[in-house]
Amino acid sequence: MIKLSNTALSALPPGVHWAGYDRSRLKAGIVHFSVGNFHRAHQAVYLDRLIADGGHDDWALCGIGLMDTPAERAKAAAFPAQDGLYTLTVCPPHGEPEIHVIGSIIEYLFAPDDPEAVLAKLCDPAIRIVTMTLTEGGYNIDDETHEFKLGTPDIVHDLANPTTPRTAFGYVAEALSRRRAAGLPAFTVQSCDNLRHNGHVAKTAFIGFARARDPELAIWMEQEVDFPNSMVDRITPATSDADRTRLNVASDIEDEIPVFCEDFIQWVVQDQFRLGRPAWEKVDVQITEDVWAYEQIKLRMLNSSHSMLAFPGTNAGYRLVHETVADPQIAQLLFDYWNKDVIPLLQAPPGMSLQGYRDKLMERYSNPATRDQTIRIATDGASRIPIFSGDTIRTILEQGGDFRRLAFLVASFAFCLGGVDDKGVHFSTPEPRLSAADHATAQDPDPLAFLSLSIFAGLGMETSPDFVKTFQDYRESLASRGTLATLKDILAG
Repeated sequence: MIKLSNTALSALPPGVHWAGYDRSRLKAGIVHFSVGNFHRAHQAVYLDRLIADGGHDDWALCGIGLMDTPAERAKAAAFPAQDGLYTLTVCPPHGEPEIHVIGSIIEYLFAPDDPEAVLAKLCDPAIRIVTMTLTEGGYNIDDETHEFKLGTPDIVHDLANPTTPRTAFGYVAEALSRRRAAGLPAFTVQSCDNLRHNGHVAKTAFIGFARARDPELAIWMEQEVDFPNSMVDRITPATSDADRTRLNVASDIEDEIPVFCEDFIQWVVQDQFRLGRPAWEKVDVQITEDVWAYEQIKLRMLNSSHSMLAFPGTNAGYRLVHETVADPQIAQLLFDYWNKDVIPLLQAPPGMSLQGYRDKLMERYSNPATRDQTIRIATDGASRIPIFSGDTIRTILEQGGDFRRLAFLVASFAFCLGGVDDKGVHFSTPEPRLSAADHATAQDPDPLAFLSLSIFAGLGMETSPDFVKTFQDYRESLASRGTLATLKDILAG
């Protein structure tokens, strides 16, 4: 196999696509926190296309690794060893996958080893945008007060040690403080996470941290820092060791950090960048002031239905998404959910068909080549359900509508926390927002105990006696009869 590096670009195996631009001319204009698979299959791909199109040599990416884990350390070693290059295998529902080498990430810094190098990069005047994928639950916002939480250990550390931070909030605040002192303009802060109003959430988080550190800095940030909203979409599974071997054999390239994804890609961005931005529209990014309309549709149709298939699918013993939706009962559950619960509550932007979007989603879920994992989607359900399904739950309860499928979703989540599927197989879905006491509450026979957890604050489930009873009936049925038997009754109801 060819070891991936700059020198290998001129001799890539047949069938491997490379855009052919001169990477030696590139300069970083964007810093990205947490360079996970999604970022490398999404934002980095759009930028790779723009650089290849010409005129964007000063908009390359510098990636920042934040978490000090073995996997992140391995990634931090692989990036410089491969000159920031990696392979991306794009898998259509039908036909052969395409293999691309992506070159838009030209630098990678591992924050735990050298915080000052990260701060120096953020203070470079060439850096005009800071983007991030911190995950849905990564913005440290209190579920009840909707304010930034100051008591978490890493935040306490960053407030006490501003020059050696651990979080994106600490790094951004310190860098902006230095830029302000030096008379440099503030960079734009752009969330690329699956969140409603992700720019507003980011603003709440970063200014909330800054206010606790230095109220004058927070005032300056409110005036000078842009926080554009955006909507992102591309199914990108985790890469296992077996996947890595499979992908490298297919590409004939030795790559320590390969990524694979579906062929669908979408990005909708609010045009709010006072220091400028790449011409994203040249590579089919939708630039609009109405991100909300697209965001609502994506969160409530894609992300919420992902949860609707992942929890029952995992509990029933399925581990791959395409196998899960091949089960006719789960497929019917999704269509009933879309048609009866979600689509009636949405207003599509001009020219967009919600029914067409629905059918495209099922086609994407049915794609066997992506081998997306139900456990990946079921992970961090405590963040996903309120964010992705919360509006639907709240509205249907307020309108007195049919909440059975949503009660089944929440009951399936509670059952999933037990970590044993209907076949007796143990599994793990990490829940960083749930404490040991929360996990114990999930098994409490009193349904109000679980439905009253702070993660569900404001959804109104615990105040609806009918919802509480239905949730409890489903939870008992899941435990005694199993997922598919329970689901059969719901579909027949």
